[in-house]
Parts: sequence; C-alpha cells; structure tokens
Amino acid sequence: MTSKRRLSLDLSPLRTSRDFRLVFIAGLVTAFGSFISYVTIPYQVAKLTDDPLMVGLIGVCELLPLIFMSFVGGALADYIDRRLLVWGSEAALAVICGILLVNSLSDEPHLWLLYVAAFLTAAVAGLQRPALQAMVPRLVKPEELPATMSLQSLSMQFAQLAGLPLAGILLASFDLAWVYAFDLLTFAASLICLFLVRAVPPPVAADRPSVKSVVIGLKYAKSRPELLGTYLVDINAMFFGMPSALYPFLADDLGGPKVLGLLYAAPAVGSLLATVGSGWTARVHRHGLMVLIAAALWGVGIVGVGLSNTLWLTLFCLAFAGAADMVSGLFRMIIWNQTIPDHLRGRLAGIEMLSYTTGPLLGQLRAGAMARTGLGVAGSIWVGGVLCVAGTLALAAALPKFLRYDGEHGMALKKAADDEWNATADSRRGQ
Repeated sequence: MTSKRRLSLDLSPLRTSRDFRLVFIAGLVTAFGSFISYVTIPYQVAKLTDDPLMVGLIGVCELLPLIFMSFVGGALADYIDRRLLVWGSEAALAVICGILLVNSLSDEPHLWLLYVAAFLTAAVAGLQRPALQAMVPRLVKPEELPATMSLQSLSMQFAQLAGLPLAGILLASFDLAWVYAFDLLTFAASLICLFLVRAVPPPVAADRPSVKSVVIGLKYAKSRPELLGTYLVDINAMFFGMPSALYPFLADDLGGPKVLGLLYAAPAVGSLLATVGSGWTARVHRHGLMVLIAAALWGVGIVGVGLSNTLWLTLFCLAFAGAADMVSGLFRMIIWNQTIPDHLRGRLAGIEMLSYTTGPLLGQLRAGAMARTGLGVAGSIWVGGVLCVAGTLALAAALPKFLRYDGEHGMALKKAADDEWNATADSRRGQ
C-alpha cells in the first residue's frame, strides 16, 4: 500500500484551492475542443493540397508570431492581472474558432485563411500561456507544485485522449463545420470558469513592460544553467523527433482517416500512464538528469514509429514516446515553477513557451521537408528519432551543470530572490 501511494497521483491541489479547480476545469474543457481543431486544420490543409510540406508550413505560420508575442505576453504577465489576461486571450481564441467555422461552410474554403488562423491562434497563445503559467503557482502552495504540474498534465492528456480520437470519427462521419462548431461550444464553458477565478494581481513593484524588462528576463535565464538545459534539450528532442505533420500521410498507409485520431492520441495514452504514476517525481532531486534520460527515450520511441509498418506497433511506439515526453515535461515544469522568482515568472514563462513550441513547430517543417526527399514519410520519422537521441547525448556532455542539477538548491535560490525583491519593494516604488 505504501508503494502504491508513492506512485499514485496527488490530488491535494484540487481539494485545497478553489481557483485552481476552476482553472483545471477550464483547461480541460477548452483543450478537449481545441485538440479536435488541432487535428482538423492539418487534415483540411492535407486534403486541399495533398502536400506534406504545405502541412508542415502551418508550423512556420505559428512560429513567427510566437517568437514575438511570447516576450510580449511574458512582460504583460509580470505587470497586470494574470487572470484578466488569460480570460481575454481565451475570448480571442473563441473568435478565431468562429472564423474557421465560417470558412468551412464555404463552397470553396480558403487555404490562406487556415494559415492566417494558425498565425492568429499562435499570437494569442503567446499572450495567454505565459500568464497562465505564471498564475498557477500563485494558486497553490509551493510544496504542492509537483502535484499541480501533474494534474495540469493529466487534464491535457484526458483532453487528448477524448478529443483526438473523436476528431478522427467526426472527420470520417461529418462535415468540417460540425468539428469547428463543437470546438466553439467548449469555449463557452472555459470562459465562465476563468471569469469566476479571483484576481491574480502582479508582484509588488512590478517592472513595466518594456524592452529593458524583457532583457532582464533573458539575462536571468542565461545566468541559470539548469534553465538553459531545459530549453535546449526540449528543442533538440522536438525538432528532430516531432513527426505530427506526417500523421495524415501515415494514416493513409495504416487505415485512413478513422485511424488519424488514434495516431494523435497515442502519445497521450503514454503520457497519461506516466502522469498517473507520477507520485515518485516529488522525491527525485536530480531533475536535469531525468530530463536528459526522458528526452533520449522519446527519440527511441520515434525511431520505432518510423520503422513500424503495422498500426498496433506504431501506436505502441507513440505511446512509449509520449510517456517519456511526459516525464521530461514534468521535471522541466518542476524546475521552472519551484525555482524562478515570482517577479520574473511571466517573462520566464514566455521564454519557456518559446522552448517548448519552437521545437515542435520547426520539427513539423523538418519532417515535411525530409519526407519530400528520397527518405519518404517513414524515413523522415526514424532518421529524426536517431538525430534526437544523438543530440541529447551531445547536450548531456556539453551541459555538465544541468546534468548534476539538484532541485533543492533551486528552491532555496527562489526563496532568497523572492525575499530580496519584497524587502526592496518600497525603494523601487520611489524610483
């Protein structure tokens, strides 16, 4: 029984924090609908163009605004009410979903509008995600952060497991408009929940949004080897090992549109299993080492996907990769949320967002471009997995401080920085 408790998921943040419960429900509902559109947009582009590179270009459209807006969103999250910023961004995302719905009702849907919607969605996400990431640590106790990160991941995985397979069923059974309409409906529930969350004001004597404040955040990130390690390891893993742009074409060889949702959902199955058994993560202090091991195992799983020619083995390898990625993600989030001072949390969340979004987005382009060469779809996937493992080993050798990082030291560093900031708040207000 003791062993089971150590491995089981800790639900205490849901019991102790009303506002976190509301954020958890909002995230679960909106992610459920958004994952349906996540499958639908690449599917629609693939059907309109029959070109894997055109599907990969969606990632480029999303990357460009993210590079800029993540810094803007991070600076704003350290200066204004984080809850208000999250709610306003959610409303904007609902409007974009409505545009996709209208476009799908056209006799000849506009391809360019799909890319514009991807661009705008990424821009709004650049505003929302840093504020959300900076807000959540304020809603729970510091010692509850590992459990909180696991619960947030759990909500995302449930949304993936429900939304992604449902997307495949809907695409095989109904017009695209019904898919987008379902996503739009979920935004109503999430907006209500976020509206009920109490205000999350900025830190005392917060820095005004400016180029200078962004530079301060960048300099702080550069000064922390453990933070740089989390960024570089994840970018490497996702750039070489993210094959999602090829799923519509992989599905054609494995059973058609009805299995497309299964390909997208399989990593979430592994992630869910890793999250449900994540109780052990609170007792591990070698966070950097665990990120490196998990990133390498992600690459191993992707190699298996590329070499497989049967549906069940492909799904198993994707689930294995998803479990490894979840372990990496949990330890990266623990490093970020337990060690970064609150007055810098928004700006650092913006940098974190760049690290975990640029890799997958560029990875989609890499996968699509390599698939057009003699490697084909399968070759693009397994070669990317091999490069992911090689890059992870190289980073382990190049980042010895990250490899040896101990989380207890990071927590002490955060407490000292928060105490110093609060102690000098009055003098900064007078400047």
